[in-house]
Amino acid sequence: MSTASTATSPDYARFAIGFDERDRPRLHQLIDEVLDSGRWSEGPMVKRFEHAWAAHNSVPAVALSSWAGGALAALQFAQVEGATVLCPSNTFMATPLAALNAGARVQFVDCNREDLCMSFKDFEAKAAKYKPKAAFLVHIGGHIAFETEQIAAYCEQAGIFLIEDCAHAHGAAWHGRRPGTYGDAGVYSLYATKTITTGEGGVLVSTRPEVIEYARAFRNYGKTTYDVAGLNFRMSDLTAALALVQVERLPEIVTWKNAVARTELDPAYPSRLELPDGMTSGLYKYIVFDWLDRSTGRVYDEPCHRILDHQVNLPNTDWVARNHSCVPLYYRPQGQAS
Repeated sequence: MSTASTATSPDYARFAIGFDERDRPRLHQLIDEVLDSGRWSEGPMVKRFEHAWAAHNSVPAVALSSWAGGALAALQFAQVEGATVLCPSNTFMATPLAALNAGARVQFVDCNREDLCMSFKDFEAKAAKYKPKAAFLVHIGGHIAFETEQIAAYCEQAGIFLIEDCAHAHGAAWHGRRPGTYGDAGVYSLYATKTITTGEGGVLVSTRPEVIEYARAFRNYGKTTYDVAGLNFRMSDLTAALALVQVERLPEIVTWKNAVARTELDPAYPSRLELPDGMTSGLYKYIVFDWLDRSTGRVYDEPCHRILDHQVNLPNTDWVARNHSCVPLYYRPQGQAS
């Protein structure tokens, strides 16, 4: 155990929702706009948030009520029912459960020890064996998976629909390129603990106009033609007001967290996860390859293949579950109440 884990916890180590109190007046203004408009759903505030998200990530965006809605829209577009979807085991259960609920079979892929994300070597082997219709690539902890480009290139050549699970990856970039822009679709979560949070919510992004069009119909029962068998995954305009405030603050949040990580945490944790040149992490998690008693736990304590009792050998995934911890790092800018 690192001796640094016993040090006195400064403010950034105390749990905090990532909402900046300086944004409260701005949020109240936006909520008043929604109330005055009389359009609490399917209104202009959702569109404003989508435009802001698209501008930040340089890719079209669709706002939804949850990550699951975006994931299901992407899976349904890819027509995975009855087919195989590859999925890393080192992820939250939402990822394989989305595929299972879309009627697919799930086969699990090992991760790398360096980045906790899906191994291209094992992915390539599993893709050759199972001939998947789609695959999930999960960006763990706030950074972009180190082998994203290789996996995306393989999927494009093999005709595998690639969904990037960007639930942790708000604000990340690699040489200026954002997560969700490598595959066919990317899905972000706005759950209560995320870097940008609306309590509940999600965003689907895609460079493919047909995927964006499908997701817009899917979130609203397939309206207006009902050619898409969707359900209700709409984001309300009140939620969108909070989302808009958050995305406007995102560059500052990422800069702040990285400054704390570099100056305060890096010197204390030499066993930390190291990023490649040109990559910025949103630092949803500050990951160290050590077992700390005082931490925010592990990114994932138990791999999905073990939860679902899949009899598959994934040695790196099992190793990661036993050999990493997350050092507390919560956004709390100077002067914000603690």
